Amino acid sequence: MSHVMNTYARLPVTFERGEGAWLWDTEGKRYLDALSGIAVNTLGHAHPRFTAALNGQIGKMIHCSNVYQVAGQELLADKLCALSGMQEVFFSNSGCEANEAAIKLARMYGHNKGIEMPNIIVMEKSFHGRTLATLSATGNRKVQAGFEPLVKGFVRVPYDDLAAIEQVASHNLDVVAVLVEPIQGEGGIRTPDATYLQGLRKICDQHGWLLMLDEVQSGIGRTGKWFAHQHTGILPDVMTLAKGLGSGVPIGACLTAGKAVETFKPGNHGSTFGGNPLACTAGLTTLDILEQDKLLAHADSLGQFISKGLADALQGVNSVKEIRGQGLMIGIELDKPCGELVKQALAKGLLINVTADNVIRLLPR
Repeated sequence: MSHVMNTYARLPVTFERGEGAWLWDTEGKRYLDALSGIAVNTLGHAHPRFTAALNGQIGKMIHCSNVYQVAGQELLADKLCALSGMQEVFFSNSGCEANEAAIKLARMYGHNKGIEMPNIIVMEKSFHGRTLATLSATGNRKVQAGFEPLVKGFVRVPYDDLAAIEQVASHNLDVVAVLVEPIQGEGGIRTPDATYLQGLRKICDQHGWLLMLDEVQSGIGRTGKWFAHQHTGILPDVMTLAKGLGSGVPIGACLTAGKAVETFKPGNHGSTFGGNPLACTAGLTTLDILEQDKLLAHADSLGQFISKGLADALQGVNSVKEIRGQGLMIGIELDKPCGELVKQALAKGLLINVTADNVIRLLPR
């Protein structure tokens, strides 16, 4: 590792292979993976049908430039739109790239309306990525520090606070969009009030804004629905996906509907690798297996089982403030920082992580 840039506080373990929810390190020790690559390994490790589909595509073609038509993109876009009710898809390589696309789209939407300096409302404790624009949209000073000057054009408000949104609307005529996570992941598995997204939809409709949902972590069946916002019955104007969409193969997507459709024209945005044949095969196969094996219902029932088990086991433990989440997106909030638990769990053969300093985050497959 001596020549790898030191950007991660890596744990002292190297994994060699996996199967289902299990991983084995180079010493042969087995670990239960309750993190899924941070919500990435939707189908677990070495899923036989997924592996076969990737091997078949690798034998035919891995990459083709977006200068040409890519059949897999058409199929995957059709599938995503059928599942979501959205109308267009731009494919990228990651969640931050998908969110970059959403931010650019919102700005162009604003310019098309004659707004010279478009503003986007974003949330405290949010996380949208580590590029300069997505870092600027993120509501965490720790990850922003040292990268100033940040990108302008973001107005920050508390999460799950419709009154704060209304207050911004009353005096800022340059707002064009709201960017929000249906469930905050890095922010500590924070779930808003049941009517929050519905309220945001109403406000955005009243003011002609775009409602942009970052479903990078909460999407692709993790909460028991294809997308977390589907629990509320609303439809966004823009939705971003990544993480679980490719079950480990890098892929991101920015979807549009309604007034956001056809904002981008040829030449406005692009990606060299985005939506290449291998990534699209990964996405299509992931969605097909989730559908065929009825794994959304499984995520819902298993999530309830785990949450209840945790609640029963931790009942009376004074340091546990709350167990929350939806489906297989679970947070255990403690009354103090608990980062040391990650190494303790690793020693016991369990993979977890801690976010927001005091929330144990579980993202099992």
